Parts: sequence; C-alpha cells; structure tokens
Amino acid sequence: MRALVKNGMGVFTPQGFLDGNNGSAFLTIEDIEATANLNVDMVLVSLKKVVFFNRNGLDTFVKMFAKVRSNKSISVGFCDYDEKKFEAIKKFYKKDLNFSLFASQEIAVLFTSNFKDGAKNVLLYSDDKSQRSAMAIELHDTGHNPIIAQTEEEFKKKKAAANTYDIVIENSHLGQMGQDVAARVTGNAIIYTVSSFLDAEISNMFNIAYHNNSLNVGFRLFVFDAYKVVSMNIHALNFFAKLASSAAEYNATICFVGLTFEKTPESFKENLEDSGIMFYDQMDDILGNKELLAELGASSADSGLNRRTINKITVSELPRFISATAATIEMMTNSTASKESLNVQEIKIEDKADKIASSIGFYGDMDGMVILIFPKDIAKKACQLLIGEETDDIEMILDTLAELVNIVGGKVKTLLADQDVNVNITLPRTYPNIDSLLEIAQDRKGVQVDLAFDNDKFLFFLTR
Repeated sequence: MRALVKNGMGVFTPQGFLDGNNGSAFLTIEDIEATANLNVDMVLVSLKKVVFFNRNGLDTFVKMFAKVRSNKSISVGFCDYDEKKFEAIKKFYKKDLNFSLFASQEIAVLFTSNFKDGAKNVLLYSDDKSQRSAMAIELHDTGHNPIIAQTEEEFKKKKAAANTYDIVIENSHLGQMGQDVAARVTGNAIIYTVSSFLDAEISNMFNIAYHNNSLNVGFRLFVFDAYKVVSMNIHALNFFAKLASSAAEYNATICFVGLTFEKTPESFKENLEDSGIMFYDQMDDILGNKELLAELGASSADSGLNRRTINKITVSELPRFISATAATIEMMTNSTASKESLNVQEIKIEDKADKIASSIGFYGDMDGMVILIFPKDIAKKACQLLIGEETDDIEMILDTLAELVNIVGGKVKTLLADQDVNVNITLPRTYPNIDSLLEIAQDRKGVQVDLAFDNDKFLFFLTR
C-alpha cells in the first residue's frame, strides 16, 4: 500500500475490517519504512474507511510502529476516527498507549514542522492534564497559539464560540509523553487508589519499583484512597506493615483514607497504626489542611540506604537529558540556552534566593534522578503558557512546573527508547525553596551542569 505524503505526513488508508487476519495484507513494515525515509515528521494509519477493528487488528500496525519508531525519531499512530473509536483504542491499550492519536489529519498536521498555512489559534482539551500540557507545548513549538481548557465545562463553553478558534482539538493523544501510572500527585502527596478485597495479590498489583523510586526522588507522603475497599486479610496487612517499615527509613508517612472496618478486624487497624500508618475519614482531612499536608509531606534527610554512586552508563546518556531539558525551556521562554560549566560533584548552589526546584526519577534499564533548579522568574515565564496568564501564586507555579518537568521526563524517556534504553519515570516532586531540596540531595554525588537562558541562571543535576 502506498501512503499519501503531504505536509510532512505519510498517511496510509486501509479499508473494511481490521481483525488481525488481514493487517499485513493492507500494509507491510517495508511500506512504513519506505515512507519514513521520505523526510516526514509522522507516519499515520487513517481509520476513515475502516468499518470495524479489534485489538488484534490494531496490534498488527502497532508492532510495525514500534519497529519504525526504534529506527526513526518520528511520530506514529492513528488518525481520522470518531469519539467511539477513540475510546475503544484507549480501552484496548490503556498504559501501553505509546503511539499518537489524532482525531483528524487537520489536527495531526499542526504537530509537524512542515505546516505552511500560518499560525493557528487552537482550543485544546484532554481529561489528562499531562496530555493537555504536552500538546500545548508541541503546538507552541510549531508556532501556533494554544488555548488550554482546564475543565470539560470550560471546554464546552469555549467550543460553543466556534468562530473564536481556527481549530479545536479533542479526543487526541500524544504518544511517549510521560509515565501513566496508577497514582496521582497533589501537594507533593502521592495518592494510590485501591479497591475491593485486599489479599496477597496486592503485592503483585502494587508497583514497588515505582514507589521506591518516588521515595528516592523525595516524596514523603503516600496516601491510599481506600473508599472502595471492602476488606483485607492478613496477607495484605503484612504487606502494608512492611511498606510502612521501609517508608520509616526515609521519614516518610503512609495514610489510609476512607477505609472502614465493618468487615476487617479492628485489630488490623491497631497493628497498622503500630507500624506507623495513619487513618483519616475523608481525603479533605489531609488535602484540605495545608499545614498538615506540609508537615506530612515535608522533605527530610533520607537514610542513605538507597543512595548509589552515579555510574558511566548514566553519564553516557547525559547529552540526551540536557537536550530534552534545554530544548523545552528554550521554547517555553523564547530564550537561548548556553552551557557555562559541567562538574562531577555534590550539588552546589551558591545563591539560594528566589529559586524553586523539581526532581523526577527514572528506573528500568538505568536508574537515577534529575533535579532542575529554576530562578522564580524563569519558572513563571516557562509556566505562563500552561497556566494561560501571568501569576505570582507559588502553589500554581509549582503545580504547573511539575507538569513541565513531567514532559521533560517524557522526552528523555523517548530519546532513551530510541537508543533501546527503556525506562519508566516517576511523578515529579517540587520544592518551594532550596533548603527543602538540599535535605534530599545535598550529600548525593552527580553531574552538575550550570546553564544560562539569556541572562538567567539555571542548574541541572543528574544523580542516583
């Protein structure tokens, strides 16, 4: 099958049924590779003329995407579908949705460098906050003016004023833009959701590697949303007691919210409390109490048990980390980055005033942590696009900075994947001041790179 190549895209358009028995009849890996070599930014499969598809039918193309993606740094995915098909694809792949989805070719072309029709005012919405931010950054990078709707209600209201925007983006997804994990972060608390009956299976379901790396990055408060938990047995009790014991080594706190003991022995609660686990009736008892939230989630010096020396494997990938970081911040601030110094040392910050920071961990084929230290003015400028306006609200800036660093982490993950280095990333941890950061990082040895964005200083630190 030949692709229609236009505006930096190669688009294949199969017809009829995609059920796993005929995918290769429509398209071969040689077809995709030949198109990828034509200096295009993305290769897409259009579902416009597809009557029916199932997971097996799409898998044929997804496997081809993976092969091409490993050889060429281009976007791959599907386009031209309705909302029903979009929801079906998301349901099929869930956490494995590492390819892109564009509701139409008109939307897809906005994300190419070959768009020739002038800057567009683009209204965009996704129920995934990281996706909203990622799409806004990519659109801004290609010269467009993205307007982000922060809620579905806001999106519907703005969408009704159709003449205000050139293009409206919804039901779309950028592949390889971050880590999709069964956790969320609020006020530097990581919130896990558990449900049903908790038994020995919890140890298989819970991502302990992710949790341990979150501790390493500096998270100190972990909340289990247990409103839908019916009961637990002794195996689950032992698991959580062990988890609390390891958390104590980092001065971290584990809380349960909404857990009832109608079908669970009260003695279990006593045992868990003896392990250091705290119980609250409502999530707002923690998240709505800023003083308590700050106290429980505050940085504290770690025990050093998980501290390791940075190694050659990590250092060898340093250019990819720097490239993803500098390119993102350059684009967000309309400035040019320059490297002033590079040293292997413990983190060194001469001027702590008016600076905030964020850290993000990675683990898999290699592991470690990236720390980014921003002057507040750079952080405000970098976050303005995602917030939609200038603000001095430090909580909003920190929250948005976390989204920005999450996108940097996603870019690093993609660059490493292109070199067959597979990693996962944690959620970002933010620090409102340098002293809280140093409680986590001051004794860690790593690579410190001092950068300047025009006249503003910026610090990058890669460690383990």
